[in-house]
Amino acid sequence: MRDLLRPPSFPRRAALSLLLAAPAHAQSRPAAPTGPVLLSVTGRITRPNRGAQADFDRAMLEALPRHRLQTGTNWTSGIRSFEGPLARDVLAAAGAEGERVRAVALNDYTIEIPMRDFTEYDVILAMRMDGQVLTVRNKGPVWVVYPRDHHSELRVSLYDSRWIWQLRTMQVL
Repeated sequence: MRDLLRPPSFPRRAALSLLLAAPAHAQSRPAAPTGPVLLSVTGRITRPNRGAQADFDRAMLEALPRHRLQTGTNWTSGIRSFEGPLARDVLAAAGAEGERVRAVALNDYTIEIPMRDFTEYDVILAMRMDGQVLTVRNKGPVWVVYPRDHHSELRVSLYDSRWIWQLRTMQVL
């Protein structure tokens, strides 16, 4: 017997997929932060959670898939281990739709980063270094970290200028 509510060309499996996908789409916006905001994503985004921006507290950032990167830096000695979400995952959570990001630090240092940096490289928004939580005193709470030891092209001053620490805002342009 054929289901009269569904055309014969519409498979049952497709109908079930749509029903299961509906709740995920309804919850696609990040929840509002409950703790102090560490990072705001503004500009061209489709998933704000506070007015026109997407704010993230520590718990929200730590709930995203955590990545570990071991690399040297120009600001620390030796190889360090950094942990945090990928920048592209945070931007995806905010629904970023732009060509570049204007990154702004707590001290108002500002740098524009092409969005392709985040798609071509596993750039981390580090919240921990060597297992220790980053604080304002040690370049935290969020530090943009490039995988420079894994890609020789990243070991130039152009990319060094994009290692913004004490990151507070990512404005999608």
